[in-house]
Amino acid sequence: MEFGLSQEQRMMVDTVRSFVERELYPLEDEVERTALVPRKLGREIQDKVRALGFYAPNIPQEFGGGGLDHLTFTLLERELGRASMALSVFWGRPSNILCACNEDQRTRYLLPSVRGEKIDALAMSEPDAGSDVRGMKTFAHREGDDYVITGTKHFISHADIADFVITFAATGEEETPAGPKKRITCFLIDRDTPGFEIRPGYRAVSHRGYRNGILAFDGCRVSAGQILGEEGDGFDMANTWLYATRLTVAAMCVGRARRCFDLCVDWAAHRRQFGQPIGKFQGVSFKLADMATEIDAADWLTLAAAWHLDQGLDANRQIAQAKLYASEMLARVTDEAVQIFGGMGLMDDLPIERFWRDARVERIWDGTSEIQRHIIARDLLRPLGA
Repeated sequence: MEFGLSQEQRMMVDTVRSFVERELYPLEDEVERTALVPRKLGREIQDKVRALGFYAPNIPQEFGGGGLDHLTFTLLERELGRASMALSVFWGRPSNILCACNEDQRTRYLLPSVRGEKIDALAMSEPDAGSDVRGMKTFAHREGDDYVITGTKHFISHADIADFVITFAATGEEETPAGPKKRITCFLIDRDTPGFEIRPGYRAVSHRGYRNGILAFDGCRVSAGQILGEEGDGFDMANTWLYATRLTVAAMCVGRARRCFDLCVDWAAHRRQFGQPIGKFQGVSFKLADMATEIDAADWLTLAAAWHLDQGLDANRQIAQAKLYASEMLARVTDEAVQIFGGMGLMDDLPIERFWRDARVERIWDGTSEIQRHIIARDLLRPLGA
């Protein structure tokens, strides 16, 4: 693994960080206050990103995307992690599972997403099926050339601004050595499809303005042509295309931790108590030392996992380790940041309390910490037959 960044990668990091600081930071306080990003503002962000030439950086060039490798894309996500997710979502990173679209679907969904004309959302979680994907109850039964979908999804990120939803539903059962399992199928469903409703989701303490939605399917009829991939292949497709999204969470956690840490260092250098900067006190300076060490460790774990992907190596355990450690690191760093800032750390005059609140969800979505530990342990034990 090369530890240095190429000139192109350094330029990309500088460009994205500059954009985030110049264009997104000034908007954050208003988003926190209103928990809303007006759609007009979102489109303005999209337009500025397209003008930079960075829209859809994760999609291969053959489809009009930026075609970044995993390592460079991870560096980009690390910089976007510094900003409010309610704003950075408009940077435009379509779900890469759309690369599995057939010719007609590319025209209807993939290419408009790459151009910024459409926004997708991904729908797996249900009220009774979170980590247990095969436990989903949303069902699609076939009627002629159509499928009729009934069920409910929830916790669907940015469903409120999505033009279509990549939806996973059960379409039957199959026998396996471990017993019967549901066959999962992936559908592309437009938001104005009859029988499909996107409802406001829950109010969350994390990432204000980055809303979740509840999807209600009540006899929603879609054609077989809206299946992404093949019927029954949804579970395998998710494992093939989506497992690297955990790497995005890890990268964004590193970026947010670094922003929080920078504020802590500045505060420790200038906040005075007992006649000297508080950074002179071991109780504060040792916190900074531990924070810096943990952030660097999470950063290298994340970049190493991305490097594994670029080498064509199996990276499932490495990605799980990065997501686990980076998300838990962010929790520790933001908690210590509140302690360093003292009472002001809990006031909304400063962004520290927001970083602290936002950090909590990272250990839950895209696979809980417990799921990541299960993946890591399984990878260690399976070669030994355990």
